[in-house]
Amino acid sequence: MSDKENLRIQLKDGDVVIELLDKVAPKHVERIKTLANEGTYDNVAFHRVIDGFMAQTGDVENANMEKDYNPSRAGTGGSKYPDVEAEFSNVPFERGTCGMARSQMPNSANSQFFIMFQEGGFLNGQYTVWGQVISGMEHVDAIVKGEPPKNPDRMIKVTVEKA
Repeated sequence: MSDKENLRIQLKDGDVVIELLDKVAPKHVERIKTLANEGTYDNVAFHRVIDGFMAQTGDVENANMEKDYNPSRAGTGGSKYPDVEAEFSNVPFERGTCGMARSQMPNSANSQFFIMFQEGGFLNGQYTVWGQVISGMEHVDAIVKGEPPKNPDRMIKVTVEKA
């Protein structure tokens, strides 16, 4: 029996399954799992979606669609937990790679993350890679674009499951 786990994100068009790379970024994977297991990611908007680059979500403080979604503040918040120290690796940013968003400070990742639409080598070694989409990338491609989108898509439900 495998102890590997995946993250499942329910989107309006279908589910996205992400392989959690706990050997690459154990602290970040643990944070993602904690927030998913608590239900904190449920109903959170994709607040920054740049065509040909990436879709960013995870601002659990300012982008929850059921609480007080504020497009002007979405992308500025984190979770109730402290920031996570960077876990940079040699894993490249390719289509479907999941990385942690952060400020200019390398150790400022918290709850926000992004999924790459295509290769982004300029991010290699600068941002923490924590996962890779293994199914449902077509649903990521369909996420409404914008910075922020006028009517953003959201993560309807986020769960951790055995691989």
